[in-house]
Amino acid sequence: MSALEELEARLQERLGGIVIGMRELIRALVIAIVSRGHVLVQGPPGLGKTLLGKSLAAALGGSFTRVQGTADLMPADITGVHVFDEASRKFVLHPGPIFTDVLLVDEINRAGPKTQSALLEAMAERQVSIDRDTYPLAPGFLVIATQNPHEFEGTYPLPESQLDRFMMRIDVSYPKAEDEAAVLSLYGTIASTAQAAPLAPAAVSTGQIAAARECIDRVHVAPELIGYVLAIAKASREHAQIALGLSTRGALAVLRGARVAAALRGSQFVTPDDVKLVVPWTVPHRLTLSADAALEGRSDHALARELLERVTVPR
Repeated sequence: MSALEELEARLQERLGGIVIGMRELIRALVIAIVSRGHVLVQGPPGLGKTLLGKSLAAALGGSFTRVQGTADLMPADITGVHVFDEASRKFVLHPGPIFTDVLLVDEINRAGPKTQSALLEAMAERQVSIDRDTYPLAPGFLVIATQNPHEFEGTYPLPESQLDRFMMRIDVSYPKAEDEAAVLSLYGTIASTAQAAPLAPAAVSTGQIAAARECIDRVHVAPELIGYVLAIAKASREHAQIALGLSTRGALAVLRGARVAAALRGSQFVTPDDVKLVVPWTVPHRLTLSADAALEGRSDHALARELLERVTVPR
């Protein structure tokens, strides 16, 4: 078993007993962690997205902070502010919740555009600028943001530039009947509503994550596969019902995700099936539908599937 496969097995074992029926989401999180990407989780409230973020931070042995998106949330509430200290006669930084290993931004689309933009620099460059000073973030800084796609009153849709910073968007739906029954059995007591203690020890270490990343670099990508990813990007830019197609950053996300997917199944090279596996996670949220497509009720997932059908698979 490779370092990457062992990493996923440990996280699946640890998190699978806490968040029931989210095996696919946990695999997507593994891909994002190893690829140094960020994740947008979209789905109805009350499905365990916050619990997943907390449990993941504990399993990684890192710190965790949570920010609730509201209309009055300001950028300084996330990044922090300088406060004058009487004792030292200097301005001292009071760091905000962004200085952490795993940051959960709950209902990110309820925060205003100015606050949403405060995350752009942090997500892309893993640093923040406060009062003309630049501060580095944790090397493994990971953003898990959630949003409810069914409730639009008082929300601010994420702009294209913000969506493009997320490597993946995972759509969470209601669990299967047996999974929901297991959740009710596990968390149906009054005692289970008490604050759970942090998971200890951590399921994985930073050394194991580094070793998993080394496995990815050894996965071969043929020129034909790079051409396949570029063909998908080109098809998205030329599609009549897509106003804004896949960016170069999006194509990189597809390629990196496919490399991790190939390594997770023990392969030393990427196949078109690996690309098809990660496209539903990495492409739909980057597609801006045209007015005609919106009127027809087309979805970004349907258009992403159509792109895969249109592009010829290399042999």
